[in-house]
Amino acid sequence: MDKYFTCWPVTDERSAGFFATGLIQQSRKPVAVCCTSGSAVLNLAPAVSEAYYQPLPLLVLTADRPSAWIGQMDGQTLPQQDVFKDFIRKSIQLPEPATKVEEWYCNRLINEALNALGQKGGGPIHINIPLSEPLFQYTIQTLPEVRKINYYKPEVHFPDKNKQNSYFQRFRQYHKPMLVIGQQSPDKHQTKLLKELQQQTGCVILAEHLANIPDTGIGNFDPILYTLTDEDKRELAPDLVITIGGHVVSKRLKQLIREYSPAEHWLVTESGEVSDLFQCLTEVIEADAESFLFSLIDPETNTPEVKPAVDYKQHWESLSAKIAEPAPAFSDLYAVKELIKSIPAGSALHVGNSSSVRYSQLFTLPPNIQVYCNRGTSGIEGSVSAAVGYSAASRQLTFLLIGDLSFFYDMNGLWNKHISPNLRILINNNQGGEIFHALPGLNRSEALNPYIAGNHTTEAKGWVESCGFRYIKASNEKELRENMPIFTSPDSNQPVVLEVFSEIESNTEILRKYFHQIKQVVGS
Repeated sequence: MDKYFTCWPVTDERSAGFFATGLIQQSRKPVAVCCTSGSAVLNLAPAVSEAYYQPLPLLVLTADRPSAWIGQMDGQTLPQQDVFKDFIRKSIQLPEPATKVEEWYCNRLINEALNALGQKGGGPIHINIPLSEPLFQYTIQTLPEVRKINYYKPEVHFPDKNKQNSYFQRFRQYHKPMLVIGQQSPDKHQTKLLKELQQQTGCVILAEHLANIPDTGIGNFDPILYTLTDEDKRELAPDLVITIGGHVVSKRLKQLIREYSPAEHWLVTESGEVSDLFQCLTEVIEADAESFLFSLIDPETNTPEVKPAVDYKQHWESLSAKIAEPAPAFSDLYAVKELIKSIPAGSALHVGNSSSVRYSQLFTLPPNIQVYCNRGTSGIEGSVSAAVGYSAASRQLTFLLIGDLSFFYDMNGLWNKHISPNLRILINNNQGGEIFHALPGLNRSEALNPYIAGNHTTEAKGWVESCGFRYIKASNEKELRENMPIFTSPDSNQPVVLEVFSEIESNTEILRKYFHQIKQVVGS
């Protein structure tokens, strides 16, 4: 084994792919995932698609059989070339080099693939490697020296001064400018620039926890939008929208901007690809976010700046101040509240999709918490594996907030050798898919429980203890309050699972009452 690499053996390929995405989130560097040929390759597809849409620099290395044997009923053979073609930045099919020219060609292709990991915003790359038998006879002691083609990536992607001036002037013409910050990795410099831009111009910044820009902008905008009349929505709708980062969870924000289209929508993206989320896109700005934000800031900081957007920002902030955080009775929502107020500062928080990511957004995070989620495709698979991968490479306490269906769907994420004692998993177990019970129309369907919500009677105890976890549970407020300090303590010498048992019907009613209450408060 070459000492340059840190290797993490993970048996389940689907879990291995998401384990790798967790490593990327923690290190912010490319990670390779390797597998054998055949169906093993297909098991990587969910993680590849997630890496494509976040995006994350995942290098997929798949062994293959020689092309002559594909489709000939030989073992572990299926067409692997371009198997991820719709979810990959670049796909490479290597030759089996037998001549100097083929060696050169192979080297060139590998260089192209590795360099593509950092181009156009990054994303997954696939290298498919056909191998002839014998497969297990090694005749060399060390890897040979090979050519590396270096790729230069400029630090600043927005050098056109005329364009900078154009955006600077146009930005200041709008009375209701809004910046929507989607899912992204923590970036202290970007956060500083956003705060400075908001101070200068009075623009509105909307950012969920997944944006990782703490204490910047308005985070509770989804419940705000729930409380508004059509007239209020029209007043709060922006006349300019700038989007930075990846996915946004809130459906209400998407509906607001689609219904009350702004005059312009600028999309800032390193890939340069069109993503017309709000159906009103007017500019695709191929730039990194920091250099673009810097271009909007007036360098003459001593000069008083006209702030046409101040009233607009104050309107949003006054509504935000009226939205109280939930204070629920024992429920899934109560468990989320207790977890978030108890997480030690500086921890990492991974959240599952559906209810977990939405409930967490209703509460203010402690200082310096980094938040991650498989929001690229919003699927339930891989949340456990990604958190396990992140914690394996991190010294941080790493928390995973997850629902029961997501946990059991990815329970093999715990079946590997790299479980860190810093890992904490809170499972909200309500014996089914709670979010389906909150959807109007579906919640009254006779097919809901037997066919859609995935009702079950499964518990995590036996499996997690067999994987080396300490297991604790809570079925009421008293048990949860007593066990939360054990769960959040950094001093445990083993990972911990806290399973919280609640009932779907009461959970749904508690959530409904909360939104009814805030609507009354804002409307009064």
